[in-house]
Parts: sequence; C-alpha cells; structure tokens
Amino acid sequence: MNISQNGLEFIKKYEGFQSKPYICPAGKLTIGYGHVISPHEQFNTTITEKDADRIFLNDLKITDTTIVKAVNAPLTQGQYDALVSLVYNWGGSSFRASTGLKKLNALDYSRAAFEFFDPKQGVVRVRGKIMQGLVNRRKAELRLWNA
Repeated sequence: MNISQNGLEFIKKYEGFQSKPYICPAGKLTIGYGHVISPHEQFNTTITEKDADRIFLNDLKITDTTIVKAVNAPLTQGQYDALVSLVYNWGGSSFRASTGLKKLNALDYSRAAFEFFDPKQGVVRVRGKIMQGLVNRRKAELRLWNA
C-alpha cells in the first residue's frame, strides 16, 4: 500500500514548510517538512519547496518500510495514511515499541487507535509540556483512521 495524495497533503499541513534549519519542539535540528537533519547532512543555505518535497519523499520511504515490516494487520487507505503520519512524527523506534502496534497486529483496531491517537495515550508531550499542535494532529489522524 502507498500513501494517498490526501495523506501526503495531510502530513505537509501538520509539519509545515521551513526553508531554513530550525530547532523543532523536540530539540532537533529540522528543515523542510519536518526532516530531522542528521549529523552528516549540511544545509548552509535555504532550500526550496522542490528540495523539501524530494527530501520528504525520501523520508517517507523509510517510514513506509517501517510500517511494512512492523504491521501484519490489513489496513484501509485511511488507516495507512494515519499510520504514515504518526510514524513520520514519532519515528520508527517509538512506533515499533508501542502498545498500539501490538494491539494492531492482534487485530484490535479500536484499541490500537486509542493507543495511537488518544491524547492521554499518544505522544503529545515535549519536555513534559502538552503540545496542542500534536493533540490536534492526533485528533485529525484519528479522523483519517476512521475514514
């Protein structure tokens, strides 16, 4: 399964575009559509949206591989798009270690959704502070999941 155009636009909306490197709320150096800059990468100048799109699509390949390897349960397009957004935001390690993934692979879709997207369960805190933007994103991901 591949992410839909709706899913791509969804992630871009919640990540936002930044042409210059910035420190995200989690304290990571980031650019484009939420691309975490690794130590071997250098961005000395601004990037264009076209550059950001290329980087974003490469990052999504990693996210897709994470989901394909970790998820055994059948998914609808909406569920897949919601998971891509979640994993793109959380990172693969957090997703693979999550209770939500265990519930999903046990075919307990409602409990998986609760674990992934409920603000009291999902990752919506950064340095102990609730991030309203993440709460909003998780609610929107849940709507995608249920679409």
